[in-house]
Amino acid sequence: MRRFKHLREFLREHAWRYALGILFLLAVDVLQLFIPTVLGNMTDLLSSGSMATADLKRHIGYLISLAAAIAVGRFAWRIFIMGSARKADFFLRNKLFAHLQRLQPSYFNYHKTGDLMAHATNDIPAIRQALGQGIILFIDAVFMTASTLFVLFRRVPLRLAAISLLPFPLLAVGTALFSRAVNQRHRRVHEVFSELTDRVQENISGIRVVKAYAQESHEIAKFVDSAWHSVRANMRLAKVSGLIEPMAGLASLVAFAFVLRFGGAMILSGELSLGTFVAFTSYLSMLVWPMIAMGWVINVVQRGFASLDRLNTILNEVPAVADRPDSIEVNQVRGDIEFRGLTFSYSPGLRPALEDVSFHVRPGETLAVVGRTGSGKSTLMNLLMRNYNPPRGSVFIDGHDIMDIKLHSLRGHLGVAPQEAFLFSTSIADNITFGDDGYTREQIMAAAQIAQVLADIESFPAGFDTVVGERGVTLSGGQKQRVCIARALLREPAILLLDDCLSAVDTQTEEKILAGLRRYMSERTSIMVSHRISTVRDADHIIVLDDGRLVEEGTHESLVAAGGLYADMYEKQLLEEELEGKA
Repeated sequence: MRRFKHLREFLREHAWRYALGILFLLAVDVLQLFIPTVLGNMTDLLSSGSMATADLKRHIGYLISLAAAIAVGRFAWRIFIMGSARKADFFLRNKLFAHLQRLQPSYFNYHKTGDLMAHATNDIPAIRQALGQGIILFIDAVFMTASTLFVLFRRVPLRLAAISLLPFPLLAVGTALFSRAVNQRHRRVHEVFSELTDRVQENISGIRVVKAYAQESHEIAKFVDSAWHSVRANMRLAKVSGLIEPMAGLASLVAFAFVLRFGGAMILSGELSLGTFVAFTSYLSMLVWPMIAMGWVINVVQRGFASLDRLNTILNEVPAVADRPDSIEVNQVRGDIEFRGLTFSYSPGLRPALEDVSFHVRPGETLAVVGRTGSGKSTLMNLLMRNYNPPRGSVFIDGHDIMDIKLHSLRGHLGVAPQEAFLFSTSIADNITFGDDGYTREQIMAAAQIAQVLADIESFPAGFDTVVGERGVTLSGGQKQRVCIARALLREPAILLLDDCLSAVDTQTEEKILAGLRRYMSERTSIMVSHRISTVRDADHIIVLDDGRLVEEGTHESLVAAGGLYADMYEKQLLEEELEGKA
């Protein structure tokens, strides 16, 4: 079935474990069928007065042996079936996380973090239950029902067996009907839980904004409202699922009432022995659980299928940014970058973010990209990193179309300091090395020195071993940006991309960073994006974007002399600096 295509590999590998588990489960069910027979024989011997001490010991030995064998069998099927279900949980979590890592960044623009997290916290456990408890319940219910009914009709009069079983079909039908309602309400529980998770995640991430605007009470009220939606959904589920057990108890009591009424009369008339009656009531009690289990099987399996469908929706998502079958590895990069008539739109229905953009950066040169907000500067960088796919034949590195280069190979030659500085909740040293333990502390310190963040780090009690908070909240905006710059510099990439990564740094620190970067960038190709003219004025080449088009290019002096958009931006920034100096 297509529904299980992402589980086929796991099921093939663990089929033998499930087979062994099922064999042990059936063996336990068979052994359980002997217990009522042993009890019935003991009752007949006791009631007739012919029970000898040896007979008593023998029957007790039977019961102990059966109990021991059942205990071993139950342990075995739990290990094989429930253990395999846990392995399926592990398999799916890894597969989901790995797939999310491969999806393009734009995917996460339209899917909330809380909802994606709910797939791992709700959907995968539901699938695990279907692959563990669901299989056990189904096999146990079918086998125990069939075998118990077979024994019943062989050991007791047909009339008594038929009368006593009248409530059970109604129980099975009622449980199945209720299970459908349970499945529908369970889906709603999952939906409101996703909403609640997303609200909590978003609120905690934005806690500083909440506090800055004194909106704690407002956010608490919104959370309480979401929590009440969750409570109501769970109560609606509990009202339906809570009916199943009382209904089973009612059916079993009615069945036992029939047995007492008609079976008692048959004992008095001599048609039925007391031992057979005891065995019969034991078999009858064994039927209650399978009848309930059939309803729960439907519930568990439906929930598992619904969760698997939701998970498949993500796993079936084909990454828009991926390697082509004929992609190549590029082991060495000189840093020759060329854009040829690039026109790019984020979706077919939107106007181009970049239109007919062409420029050439030679190896070792520094290119600066400036322009107003929304002019397409960051889009340019994202296309070069292939966070989005540029049109074929529009972006080249060393003469290779970047669409023909393997993603890992392409990005392995790039050092990126993004516009939004992101740090992980680990030590500063780990943030700078970012998964590569091959760097020495001296190399880390050298990168931090160029980024002008070494003194800040050494002022912390734990130095480079200081653990920053979530998203690096324990550092200032400027410190986070400089740590991200150090991360990019440490790799010693062939191409360095600085996407407005000095916006939170003061002017004096910026000058020190740029002085260090000039020496560093003289040996590699660099592209700098910035709003500040002071950041880019020493670049070898400057391009000016406006509304997605390249409107000016040249050196700082030539662009100022041209009197265009660049000169206008430069004059305004000089005026702002003059006013700040007077203030």
